[in-house]
Amino acid sequence: MPSAKPATVVSISPPNFETATFTLTGDTPYMQARFGAKAMQAMRAKQAAGSVARKGAKKEPRDFDRDFREAQHISTDGWVGIPAPALRNACIDACRMVGFQMTRAKMSIFVMPDGFDAVDGTPLVRLNADDPEQTEINTRNATGVADIRVRPMWRQWSARVTLRYDADQFTIADVTNLLARAGQQVGIGEGRPFSKSSAGLDFGRFSLEE
Repeated sequence: MPSAKPATVVSISPPNFETATFTLTGDTPYMQARFGAKAMQAMRAKQAAGSVARKGAKKEPRDFDRDFREAQHISTDGWVGIPAPALRNACIDACRMVGFQMTRAKMSIFVMPDGFDAVDGTPLVRLNADDPEQTEINTRNATGVADIRVRPMWRQWSARVTLRYDADQFTIADVTNLLARAGQQVGIGEGRPFSKSSAGLDFGRFSLEE
């Protein structure tokens, strides 16, 4: 009589994801800096030309109004949005303040998009705000050359954000406090406190509504 096969033991639990929705209210201005479609096209054309491209090629006059428009993340439905990855990355960055492993957070927390960027498909969360101000900022390029950057800025803004999180890693209280820390200590957009290249301008901070 053949022996019975040993029972298979499953030790990995199934995914246990939950969602929670929050209302964010801007505490400081929010500024965007999307890479413009025309700039991408010009870069592509130059790379496609290869050695034919000449350094001394004539430059077109700069259109500051176009720079302003193209710096905004516009959805396929026509509304302006906040990049969902910016909010997700802010939550992941905030983990360093509470001793939670950032590598685990990358696999445990996600931002549900309301739509997608019409140019490059970036997932977006709808921004609730009036029309932006056209703001000019003096800066320096990577080569050290002074430049003017034209950016859209919203002084008053809010957004409703839905997070999808691994409930085996985070409780709802954890997620709430992590997002609150992201809003106060990391920020989103240009000039945020936790900018990779500087201490920022204290832009892009937000609070959670009760």
